[in-house]
Amino acid sequence: MAKRLYLYVTTLLIASYVYVGWTLYHKDNPSTGTVCVFKNITGIACPSCGSTRAVILLTEGKITQAALTNPLGYLIAFFMLTLPFWLLYDAVTQKTTFYNRYRAAEKVISSKWIIAILILLVLSNWVWNIFKDL
Repeated sequence: MAKRLYLYVTTLLIASYVYVGWTLYHKDNPSTGTVCVFKNITGIACPSCGSTRAVILLTEGKITQAALTNPLGYLIAFFMLTLPFWLLYDAVTQKTTFYNRYRAAEKVISSKWIIAILILLVLSNWVWNIFKDL
């Protein structure tokens, strides 16, 4: 199970770096469309719409603008910066510290109160994205 998690997270990180890199490369020539399937179908921004823009704004040092675009960008940027080192540490030391923390976090998040708070935060972000007309 641990190997599957490590493979999944590594694949997700690689895809994230490729997508952010592709977006940065095409930043000066943005397309009029979006890759967000939800927004393409409904015309309404999803809770994560603007996350990539927020990550890119963080790389440019525009911290306030990133927060106003989508606060989830901070969380994504944090994981994109820390997880590669954590996974590399586990690979080199043959430990499963990331897997162990993931399992512990799963137990905490499974609490009904924590789930309710997280859902409320995601819904609040979604309403804010719709209000901002992302």
